[in-house]
Amino acid sequence: MKLAFRLMLSAAFFLCLPIIDAAAEELAGLVKSVEGQATLLRGLETEAVVPGMEIKMGDILKTGDEGAVGLIFSDDTVIAMGPRTELAVEDYLFEPVEGKLSFIAKILRGTISYLSGQIAKLSPESVKLVTPAATIGVRGTHVLIKVD
Repeated sequence: MKLAFRLMLSAAFFLCLPIIDAAAEELAGLVKSVEGQATLLRGLETEAVVPGMEIKMGDILKTGDEGAVGLIFSDDTVIAMGPRTELAVEDYLFEPVEGKLSFIAKILRGTISYLSGQIAKLSPESVKLVTPAATIGVRGTHVLIKVD
């Protein structure tokens, strides 16, 4: 009986994989918290950042003078943005079964705290934090970056 249940559960999981993969291509992460003013620029559209909002590759997030935003990505990477910060999600790909992993974020100004997730553990060379002065290769750690 237990074996039959496990087989049914496994089959249900594998049947759902195409649906999960299609959604994973779009979704990079979620906004966990927001304080003060923050905006998201996606293409030509700008909108106020709210908790639960989806973050996608190509998005640019900006915080105001008193703003702060907490982000959590699908690989468990956590980024906290401080006041007057601008962050672009340049590239994000988390398909570990297929070996497709990439996390590139550009910090244009401000302060971020970065806590690495699964991409940094599985493929450290696939994670880059880019600033106007340097590119930081992350090898699984907690980093604080300030860009004036």
